Amino acid sequence: MSNTVKIPPKRESEFSVSKHLETATGLDASMHFLIMEKLGRIHLNRQVMAFIFMMVLVQVCSEPTIRYSILEETESGSFVAHLAKDLGLGARELAARSARVLSDDYKQRLLLDPETGDLLLREKVDREEVCSTVDPCVLHFQVTLEKPVQYFQGELLIQDINDHAPEFPDRELLLRIPENSHPGTQFSLNLAQDLDVGSNGLQQYTVSPNPYFHVLTRNNSKGKKYPELVQDRSLDREEQAELSLTLTALDGGSPPRSGTALVRILIMDINDNAPEFVNSPYEVQVLESSPPDSPVLTVLARDADAGNFGRVSYGFFQASDEIQQTFSINATTGDMRLKKKLDFEKIKSYHVEIEAIDGGGLSGKGSVTIEVVDMNDNAPELTISSLTSSVPENAPETIISIFRVGDRDSGENGKVVCSIPENLPFILKSTFKNFYTLVTESPLDRESRAEYNITIMVSDMGTPRLTTWHTIKVQVSDINDNTPAFTQTSYTMFVRENNSPALHIGTISATDSDSGSNAHITYSLLPPHDPELALSSLISINADNGQLFALRALDYEALQVFEFHVGATDGGSPPLSSQALVRVVVLDDNDNAPFVLYPMQNASAPFTELLPRAAEPGYLVTKVVAVDRDSGQNAWLSFQLHKATEPGLFSVWAHNGEVRTTRLLSERDVPKHRLLLVVKDNGEPQRSASVTLQVLLVDGFSQSYLPLPEVARDPAHEDEDVLTLYLVIALASVSSLFLLSVLLFVGVRLCRRAREVSLGGCSMPGEHFPGHLVDVSGAGTLSQSYQYEVCLRGDSGTGEFKFLKPMIPNAGIEIMESPHCRDSFVFN
Repeated sequence: MSNTVKIPPKRESEFSVSKHLETATGLDASMHFLIMEKLGRIHLNRQVMAFIFMMVLVQVCSEPTIRYSILEETESGSFVAHLAKDLGLGARELAARSARVLSDDYKQRLLLDPETGDLLLREKVDREEVCSTVDPCVLHFQVTLEKPVQYFQGELLIQDINDHAPEFPDRELLLRIPENSHPGTQFSLNLAQDLDVGSNGLQQYTVSPNPYFHVLTRNNSKGKKYPELVQDRSLDREEQAELSLTLTALDGGSPPRSGTALVRILIMDINDNAPEFVNSPYEVQVLESSPPDSPVLTVLARDADAGNFGRVSYGFFQASDEIQQTFSINATTGDMRLKKKLDFEKIKSYHVEIEAIDGGGLSGKGSVTIEVVDMNDNAPELTISSLTSSVPENAPETIISIFRVGDRDSGENGKVVCSIPENLPFILKSTFKNFYTLVTESPLDRESRAEYNITIMVSDMGTPRLTTWHTIKVQVSDINDNTPAFTQTSYTMFVRENNSPALHIGTISATDSDSGSNAHITYSLLPPHDPELALSSLISINADNGQLFALRALDYEALQVFEFHVGATDGGSPPLSSQALVRVVVLDDNDNAPFVLYPMQNASAPFTELLPRAAEPGYLVTKVVAVDRDSGQNAWLSFQLHKATEPGLFSVWAHNGEVRTTRLLSERDVPKHRLLLVVKDNGEPQRSASVTLQVLLVDGFSQSYLPLPEVARDPAHEDEDVLTLYLVIALASVSSLFLLSVLLFVGVRLCRRAREVSLGGCSMPGEHFPGHLVDVSGAGTLSQSYQYEVCLRGDSGTGEFKFLKPMIPNAGIEIMESPHCRDSFVFN
C-alpha cells in the first residue's frame, strides 16, 4: 500500500520549485520541500525567487551527460545500455552517421553495435586497475556522430564488488613496549591494504582475546582505517617478556573477507623520549625524468635519550604499495631515493608518512610531500576516429577523416598544434575540443592526380618540441567525366576487291582518360546516312578492340568507295561516346576480261563485212569496239591481228581497233578472208578476248554475191540464246530487202529515162543498211562513230555505188547535199 502526499493548492508553485531543485542539485524531494517551507515562512521577495528559478532554468537547459553504471569484472560483450534510444536516435541512423565511442583514457573499453545501437563492453573491466583507490570510479567517454558532426559526453560508473581480501604488508608485526607503559596507552600498527572500496573495503580490526590489549579501529588523515592497540593493564617484563597476538582485518562485503598478521610484543626497559623529526613536514620537487636510484631528500630525527634508546632508525609509516614501489628510505641515514621512474601524467604528487624509531621502541612521525615536475617527455598522440580512404573526384567539401589529438603532458608541454602541407587541396577544421576534421578544399581531378599522401603533423609547445606525424593515403575514385577520344578524326582503309570473307581491313582506336569501367571502350557501327548502303552485310567491327572486317568479297565494279561512322562508348553511368568517320576504298583487281561490243559475237557464224575490190590502201573495213569493266591500267586495251587468211592484206590499229587495208586489192586475192583479232588489257595477270571477222570482197553492190553463204549450224551451239538467231535472221532480211530496193530503184530510173531526158537523180532506198554496217557508239576504249554515204550517179549510163566512205562523225540519220549526188543518205 503506497502513501500519497497531497499538496495544498497555494503550495503548488513551491512544490514545482522543489522538484526543479531536486533535479538540479541532487537532493531528495523532502529536503527541498523543507527548504521551500522555510522560504515560505520568511516570505522571500520576488528577486530571490527569480534567482532560484534562473538557477533551475540554467540546469535544465544545459545538455545532460549520459551516465551508466556496471559492476566490475563484468564479462566482455555484456550489455551496458541502449545508446541509440538514450540519444533519441534510431539504430540505422547511428550506423548511417558513423557513430563511434572514444574513451578519455585512450583505451577502447566500450563497443557500439551499429545494428542494434547497443553499448557493449569490449573487455572485462577491473575497477582496481582503472581507478585504483579512487571512489567513485568513473570512466569518461565521448560519442561522435557525422553528417552532421555531433558530440555527446558520457560517464560509465564502475561499481566495486568484494573481490579482494584485506592484506597486511607484513605477515608479522614486531612491537616493543616499555614495561612502564600505563594502561590506556595506544600503539598504532601498520594498516592492512584492501583494494576494494566503499562497503567492500576494510571496515574493522580485531585481535585475539588476551588480558593485556584490545584493538581500536581508527581513521588516518587520508580516511584509511588502521589498527590501534590499546593497553588494558600494566605490563611486567619479569612476569612475561613477550606476547604474541593475532590481528585480524575485516572488510564489509557479504560474505566478509579477512586477513591476519601476527603481532609480537616485546616488553622493553624504560625509554621516556621518542624521536622527533627536525623539519617535518618536508616538501621537495623531483623531475619526472629523474632516473631510478636518484636521491630525493634526507630526513633527520633526533632522540634525547642516550645509548640504544637514542639510536634512531627510519622507515615508512603506513605506506601504500605505490609508495613502497616508488621510493626507498635508508633506515640508518634517512636518505630517500627513487626506485623507479616517475610519471607526471599518472601521479602528480606523493604524500609519504615517515617514522623514526629509537632503540627503545618509541617512534616519531613525519611527512614528506613530493611534487613531480612535468617534463616534455610525451609526444603528441593522434587517434583516428573516422577515415575515408577513397574520395570521388569533383566532390567538394568531402570529409576525409575525423581525428583527435592530445598530449599527456601538462601546461605548455601539453598544448598542441596541428597542420598539413599547404600544397594539397585539403584543409583542417577544428570542430570540438581536440577533434579535427580533414576535408577537401576544392573538387579533385583523378586524371591529374589519382592519389594523395597527406601527412598530418602534430607538435606540442614544450622544450624541446616533440612532433608526431601521421600519413593518410587517399585514393581519388573515378567518375565518368571524359568521353572516349579517337586517335584520328577519320580513317581511310584500302582493300582489294575479291577479298576473302572476314578479312581484317584495319583497326580504329580510341582512348579514355577515366579508369576502370569508365575507361572500358566498346566499339560499334553507326547507322549509315545512305539508306541504300547495306553496311551490316559489308563490314563488322570487334566491339572490344575496334578491328574492322569485310564480311564478304567486295567488287570494285559494283562499289568503289563507301563511308560510314563508328562509335566508341565507355562503360560509365551514364555512358559517354564519340564517333569517327571511316572511308573504305576498294582497289581494283584485273578480274574482268575485255568485252567486245562490236562486232557482236553471239551468233554461230562469224561476222561478215563487205569490202569493195576498188578500196584503196588504208580503207576502213570495220572497227572493233571493246570495253573492260576494270579501271586504270587494267582497262587499257590493245588490239592485235592474231590470224588472217592473207596476213599482209589487213592491219589493226592497236589503240582504237580499226581494221584497215594495207594495200590495193588484186584479182588474185581470194574473195573471202577470215580475220581473228585479239583484244588484251594491261592488267596483271593479263586478260584477253578474241573476235572473228569475215571479210567478203565484192565488185559493187550490184554483184549477186551479197547474200551470206549458208553455214551449217554447229550442234554444239544449238542451245545458244534465241535472241541471237533472231538478230541474224533480221540482219539477213534487211540486207536482202535493201538490195532488192536498190535494184527496183535502178530499174525504175532506166524506164523513166526514155521520158525524162534532162532529169536524173538518186532514189531513196526504202530500207536502212544492215545493222552490221553501222558502228556502235559506247563506253569502250574507242568511241568514234562513222558515217557511210550511198549515192547513185544520175549522169552515168550504169549504176555506180560510192561505198563505205568515211565521213564526219555523227549520230542518227542525216540528209546531206553532195555536188556529185543529188540525194544522199547518211547512216550512223
